[in-house]
Amino acid sequence: MAQQSPLTLFDFHKQFRDEEDCKEYLFKIRWPNGYCCPRCQGDQYFMIKGRELFKCKRCYYQTSLTAGTVLHRTRTPLLVWFWAIFLISCDKRGHSTLSLSKELGVSYWVSWTLLQKIRSAMGKQDGQYKLRGVVEVDEAYLGYKTEKQNNKRGRGTEKAKVLVAVSTDEKKKHPRFAKMKAVNRLTTEVVIDFVKSHFEENCLVQTDGLNIYNALKDNVTKHEIFPIVSGEAPLPWVHTIISNAKAFVLGTYHGIGPKHLQVYLDEFCYRFNRRFWENQLFNRMLAACMNCETITFGELTQ
Repeated sequence: MAQQSPLTLFDFHKQFRDEEDCKEYLFKIRWPNGYCCPRCQGDQYFMIKGRELFKCKRCYYQTSLTAGTVLHRTRTPLLVWFWAIFLISCDKRGHSTLSLSKELGVSYWVSWTLLQKIRSAMGKQDGQYKLRGVVEVDEAYLGYKTEKQNNKRGRGTEKAKVLVAVSTDEKKKHPRFAKMKAVNRLTTEVVIDFVKSHFEENCLVQTDGLNIYNALKDNVTKHEIFPIVSGEAPLPWVHTIISNAKAFVLGTYHGIGPKHLQVYLDEFCYRFNRRFWENQLFNRMLAACMNCETITFGELTQ
């Protein structure tokens, strides 16, 4: 099968000229086999003019293209949503709120809301999958500094604590997929919960000798411990992921507070996990937004 060509700026502008183009595209994503009533699975409908609602001819249930999705009841035009997703999908470094607001000609808070909702959709999409095979696990410290923070680095720092995992092939020559979780504390219980939530049961889990990982031997099929030795890198891929995540968070966003750190980690992992499908990233991000439940502004700012 021929590789899909990337969607260029010219292609995007030609394909999505107005709201109607966006509505037609969303219809195909939501109902690829034609309209299907969410309640009775009926395949016939009529439109309620002026309200953009589809009314089922069998049970009279009303729904919209965006009902139950990240775009539900949005006041932002669909064309702006499409442009936001396209621009985000094109930039490997990530997009800041300020730069997106300037490019789209929208307010800072509209830009922030779009970005946070899209990132949340990325995280929920990745949350459907678990790591398998050989998985390296380590902890990282990144994201922001507290008022008490000095220049201390690594374990013992007051920076954000993050558990990081990356699956590899059996010979550990290539990384596959990554998971990252911001946590309040690094304890044995937190590590076990992370592993049970994001790993398949038959994984081979590899860690260093920190005591918070010791109990994994009773909770996974196989646990290998690599003692920390100066000059050696027994867990090369998880350390590479940590380094890249720090560059992503600090380079593009210049540090993030603890309140929203997780969605930025979700964005990093989503991009990394789809690095071989960059040509499809716009469609994948749009589908993630359509598959994700509604997120309110209040939920984003909690």
